[in-house]
Amino acid sequence: MKLKQIFTALLFALVALTSSAYAEEHKAVTNPEASSVKKEYHPKSLSELAVSFWETTGIKAIFDTNDGEMSADPAGELKEHKLGAFESSFGRIIMIMIVFLLFYLAIAKGFEPLLLIPIAFGGLLANIPLAHMAGPDGMLGVIYNMGIANEFFPLLIFMGVGAMTDFGPLLANPKTALLGGAAQFGIFGSLVGATALGFDLQDASAISIIGGADGPTSIFIANRLAPDMLGAIAVAAYSYMALVPVIQPPIMRALTTKEERQIKMGIQRPVHRLEKLIFPIIVLMLSIMVLPESTPLIGAFAFGNFAKESGVVDRLSDTMQNSLINIVTIFLGLGVGSKLAADKFLVLESLGIMIIGLIAFAAGTAAGVIMAKIMNKFSKEPINPLIGAAGVSAVPMSARVVSKVGAEERPGNVLLMHAMGPNVAGVIGSAVAAGVLLSIFK
Repeated sequence: MKLKQIFTALLFALVALTSSAYAEEHKAVTNPEASSVKKEYHPKSLSELAVSFWETTGIKAIFDTNDGEMSADPAGELKEHKLGAFESSFGRIIMIMIVFLLFYLAIAKGFEPLLLIPIAFGGLLANIPLAHMAGPDGMLGVIYNMGIANEFFPLLIFMGVGAMTDFGPLLANPKTALLGGAAQFGIFGSLVGATALGFDLQDASAISIIGGADGPTSIFIANRLAPDMLGAIAVAAYSYMALVPVIQPPIMRALTTKEERQIKMGIQRPVHRLEKLIFPIIVLMLSIMVLPESTPLIGAFAFGNFAKESGVVDRLSDTMQNSLINIVTIFLGLGVGSKLAADKFLVLESLGIMIIGLIAFAAGTAAGVIMAKIMNKFSKEPINPLIGAAGVSAVPMSARVVSKVGAEERPGNVLLMHAMGPNVAGVIGSAVAAGVLLSIFK
């Protein structure tokens, strides 16, 4: 037995040595300069060592605006440029202050911490001088090219969201899907507004998707249509998702009367399991036939939901709902943070994106509430107009806000399940809107 163990160990050692030798030989063949060129070290005095150390510090890089430092971009040298005096100094300081503000909002205020913390930390790393963390060989650049440049991470997020979604409330009251559609007015309304402000149609399309309050879709569209604006668009989308409890209630109260906010909706009908199983397939088939551009997002969403509702792949569904979406969220946040470097974020367009995004989100909320008011006028069964605010894609936060406002107006009035109908319809609606915008540039 000992001889067998010794022989096995020698065999593994021989294979390892052979592989190592082959790798070194292959490296030398493919890159002969790397194997032959070695920077020669010259002895230095203590003063020269001190000067050399100072040249590599971040303090020197920030205060020396004429050091010729280059920007870092995941796309490589073709997208890189020499940093200006503001970008390499005060711009970095301002971005670090913005990052700490995002940390505060995430930790102290609880605004979407699962996404704001990775995004903000990625922004902090992207603004480190000399390290080139966001370059093609840096950690952030590798993450960006691994799953954002090819739109893979947003699709995985949609898959996890699908696995966590229950279409029961929507199927129990299908007409609430109209509220999810009405809330998409914010997207197309802001498209017109962005174009009027001077953005070209492609950039305006990428910006307008913020109105749907759907982070993964915003990243998906921005990466295709306006990759240079990805950081500002992603931060705006997730910031407004996080600010749902602040932005939506005043709009909801301004557009409804106290009597309307106190409307109590009836008990929903039970939904058969077969309905839930067939629904994602129907949605996907309709997308394939009518708007194939939307199928990457809707296909991932439908797969996650179908796996959950099938009831026979609980392990896969559980992985999509937990482990997978958590891992991808980390990578997605850090990758988006790579676009928060001062030279990319501190531009006039970023301020315009934040303003247009806020208007778009407010318009989507208002359109949903107004549509619910109209439906309540003509419906046999009472509809509380507050649930129209849940037509945006901020799942499930906007539905929770609707339920909270309804309970404040009438204690014991539970609107959560009624609000989930337009809420999940909004997810599908934003994906369809994304497909429509992409089809424009085909």
